[in-house]
Formats: sequence, C-alpha cells, structure tokens
Amino acid sequence: MEKKRRNFCRFATFNVSLARQEMGALLRELETPQHEQLQKLAAIIQWIRPDVLLLQEIDYDEKGRALSLFNQHYLNHSQYQQSPIDYPYQCVFPSNTGIAVDYPPEEKLAGELYYPTFGFGHFAGQYAFALLSKYPLLTRQQRRFQYFLWRDMPEPLLPTINDSDKAAFFTQKLWPRFRLSSKNHVDIPVVLPCRTVHLLLSHPTPPLSHVLSPAFNACRNHDEIRLWHDYLLPERSGYLYDDQGTYGGLLAGESAVIMGDLNADPNAGDGIRRGIRALLQHPRLHAEVATGRWIPRSRGGQTHAAQRSSLPFSRLYFARAHTASWGLRADYVLPSDDLSVRASGVFWPTLDQAEFAWVAHDVSSDHRLVWVDVLDCV
Repeated sequence: MEKKRRNFCRFATFNVSLARQEMGALLRELETPQHEQLQKLAAIIQWIRPDVLLLQEIDYDEKGRALSLFNQHYLNHSQYQQSPIDYPYQCVFPSNTGIAVDYPPEEKLAGELYYPTFGFGHFAGQYAFALLSKYPLLTRQQRRFQYFLWRDMPEPLLPTINDSDKAAFFTQKLWPRFRLSSKNHVDIPVVLPCRTVHLLLSHPTPPLSHVLSPAFNACRNHDEIRLWHDYLLPERSGYLYDDQGTYGGLLAGESAVIMGDLNADPNAGDGIRRGIRALLQHPRLHAEVATGRWIPRSRGGQTHAAQRSSLPFSRLYFARAHTASWGLRADYVLPSDDLSVRASGVFWPTLDQAEFAWVAHDVSSDHRLVWVDVLDCV
C-alpha cells in the first residue's frame, strides 16, 4: 500500500561545516562513502527527514558535484541504521567568498589591507550554501542579490576605522565597489502540492572584530539581515535590485520562509542586536516561530549550556533555543505569517541518547540542524 502523503512540509537549515581549506578537497572526501563527519551529517538529516533543506558552509562548484555526491554517497544510503533519503531537486549558489574586490589601481594596496575579498574565503566559493528539496524548485525564477552594492541600501550602517577614530572604513573610491552580501542572498520558489513558497536564503558574515575596524563585520551582519527585513515590505524594498536588474521585493500575498545561519542572537553575542530583533518582530513573519511558543528548541542545548559554567545567566536562560555549540541562537527558519505551523525543533540530543554521538565534540558540525513544520494542504 502506498504510504499516505503527510500534509505538512518540513523546512530545515543546517550549517554542516564542510568548508575546506583548499579548492577541491571536499570533492575528494565525497568520493568515498566512509567519511565519518559526512556519515554523521547524513544520519542527522535522515533522522529529521526535512522536505526542504538548506546547507551552509559547503564549498561551491558550478556543476553542483559536491551536492550530488553527498546525496548519492551518503543520504541515499543508510547511516547508523537510519532510513535513506533522497532529494531529487538540488541547487547550488555562487558566493562572494574568496572573490577579490576590484579596487582602483591607486587604492589597491589600501583596499587589500582593509578587505581583500567581498567575503572571507581562501578561494572563490568557500563557505557557500546549497539547497536540497523533495519538491520542485523554480530555478529560472530565482532572484540573486550577490552583486547588490552596500552603498545602495538607504542609510546603511557605515563602519569606522576604530572606536576612537570615526573616520570611515571605506574611502570614497572603495565604498562604491563593495557588495553587501558576504556570500549571497537568494529568493527561490519551491512548489509544494498546494502552494508555492519563496525560500529566502542567506548566510551573513559573523560579527567578529575586524583588524582595522571592530564594528565592520557587525555593521555588515546587521545590514545583511536588514535586506530581508526590507525585502518583505513592498513599501521599503523599492531600492533592492537583483543580479538581473529587477527591482523590488516580495509581493503582497506571497508566502516565504527565511532560512539560514544568520550569525545573530537577539539576546547575546557580539552582533548589533537591533538588526535580528527587528527581523524577529517583523509584521510579515510568523510571530510564534520568531519569538513565541514555536521557537525551535531542544533539551540538548539546555544541558550543554548548563555544563559550561562560564556562560552568563542570560545565555543559560535562553539555552533551549541555542543552535550552536558556543551558546547562541544563530540559525533560523522563519515562515511568513500566512503559513500555519505545527511543530519545530533543534536536533540536539542529550547525553543519555544514542544520537548524541552524532554531535559530541562537534564531530559533525559546531551548529545544529533547525527545522519547522508548515502545514500545506489545509
């Protein structure tokens, strides 16, 4: 008898920490079906069984060979007694990581000292992201914002050299060339049985201190998150243009799910928190998932935080919502408010569960898979 189709779609995001230090290294690892990290990553995915899955920190190759090999050699085969899973629809996205900034000759040296590439990376496409889906992806309708210039965002947060020197981090000649997205921002529709949902994908830079400007990455992280905040509001998205030159954001009445490692916690960390807080309080996003009873949580995150006595109480209080081993809520699946949610969670087993071996000592990743179930045919 044919298995009855479930009436919900499970959306998930997972920073899989598969970025390697040299181009092609990941492909070589994927050629073998017995790599421990890859086996444990696949086991986690097979356990949660997402319908739509965003992977971050997987090195980009134009033909998507790494993604195909991961699906073929690992997901399609049982890992640790889990049932195989297959994703017939796959899409890879280019990344600004490792791409050199085209500075004018007279400012090339200064520019390379400031920020040699549009996004941190030892080669083009390191730390990219990719998409796996059980449902068709409208790849020809996708919109990418890889080339959108930071200067074209109204009232951007401009970084300074340092806290005591308020001189602008960018000179007048460097600023016009710099892209906002540290990797990429992508809107790609997925066709579910009863509706089409726009997947809004990104992986903003972590807000770590820059050698010349403590606030550089924090400002950029804030504005990368702000891009989606504005994209969801027709009255605020008119300035946004995609890589094909089309202006504007999500149309009124369209459904969306924001997915990705946003590298921002509303209650802790080094970021400019008003950016992520504004997104979580967005009138067009599902409030219960963003800030209410459907915030993805786990018991494992709480017990992990309790074992780290160095964490302040503020982090322990919110620990069930943590998605990274250093104790922050960094990874998000945020549906629009027109979608109905039935469940959510973070894959973070406790010490007494056998599956804890898949995450112990960050053997698979220093992030945890985050998922949200959205009702489809209701």
